[in-house]
Amino acid sequence: MIFRILEDQFAQKIRDTKAADQRYMALALALGRRGLGRTWPNPAVGAVVVRDGVIVGRGWTQPGGRPHSEPEALRRAGEAARGATLYVTLEPCSHFGKSPPCVDAVIASGISRVVSAIEDPNPEVAGKGHAKLRAAGISVDVGLGAAEAARDHAGHFRRIRDRRPHVILKLAVSADDKIGAAGRKPVAITGEAARTAVHLMRARSDAILVGIGTVLADDPLLTCRLPGMEARSPVRVVLDRALRLPGDSRLVHSARQAPLWVVTSETSEAPAAMKLGAAGAQVIRVATDLAKPGLDLTAVLHALSDKGVSRLMVEGGARVAASFVAAGLADEICLLRGPASVGADGVPALDAMPLAAITQSPAYRVRASETLEKDTLTIYERA
Repeated sequence: MIFRILEDQFAQKIRDTKAADQRYMALALALGRRGLGRTWPNPAVGAVVVRDGVIVGRGWTQPGGRPHSEPEALRRAGEAARGATLYVTLEPCSHFGKSPPCVDAVIASGISRVVSAIEDPNPEVAGKGHAKLRAAGISVDVGLGAAEAARDHAGHFRRIRDRRPHVILKLAVSADDKIGAAGRKPVAITGEAARTAVHLMRARSDAILVGIGTVLADDPLLTCRLPGMEARSPVRVVLDRALRLPGDSRLVHSARQAPLWVVTSETSEAPAAMKLGAAGAQVIRVATDLAKPGLDLTAVLHALSDKGVSRLMVEGGARVAASFVAAGLADEICLLRGPASVGADGVPALDAMPLAAITQSPAYRVRASETLEKDTLTIYERA
């Protein structure tokens, strides 16, 4: 009988530990998301230090990618870190970069246990951080919250594995699948709540991309205009093969306040590039097939990745969106749908491609859906 009681008590303790681990990892993941759009080229990691059921330190990767989350959390914990558990959303780094290895800071702090959500695919880490912690006598558990961590770190993983950013395509469509009025004129599709959600998406992205057609039609600003978050505007990227970007556009006028990158072909005219450069924009040239229209999207994404971009939000227009979908380069799609119709002469969401290429494609599955006042937001991810 006494053995049964002890077994029950032991089982309950395990359940309590698992429940606590899940709570603290959920907090670490939430903290890590604070850095999305601000830490590139480094991943946005969250960390929590817990001792005897009390949170004694919290940290997240700081703007620009340093300090990393673990040293931040350990600094705040101080001596209370000794004998504590560290929860972290990505394997602590084990190599010298612009800062010392995080595993060295963890070992020196006296942490006794590390709960790590997922292994870092970076070849300079790739399990070496976990191995070094275990070699130092620290208990290491890997895998709690792995699916959510993989989603949060999708940009880092994609950049390491494929040398390109994680692409988030945003589409705002009417009830009849249009994104603009006749003649490619802009039209209000969604309401205030949806627009707020879009600005938050911008703040969580490293860069935002549109085609020159959208710039010529809408003259957008592409910044984050949520109160208090203006500084979190992403890099604005324009695909402009022939450098038609007007010098009097709002993008060019604001190039010194928010970074503006113009991606063009190797053969575009030098004087136009010099004018953009003088206005504060950065011109990026990529190899271009003269026999094909537009720019090679793979080459564009490689160029952005080489500059450190890991999370790219694509806002359009229809041709650019369709190109990303057709090329299989849209990793995540945020489809906002308004309640009103535009009419048969409106601009189709994906140009000549039906919206069913997303909504009914076996390549994508619905991850989440929510109502934003009169609009709906559906998030698709790769199946």
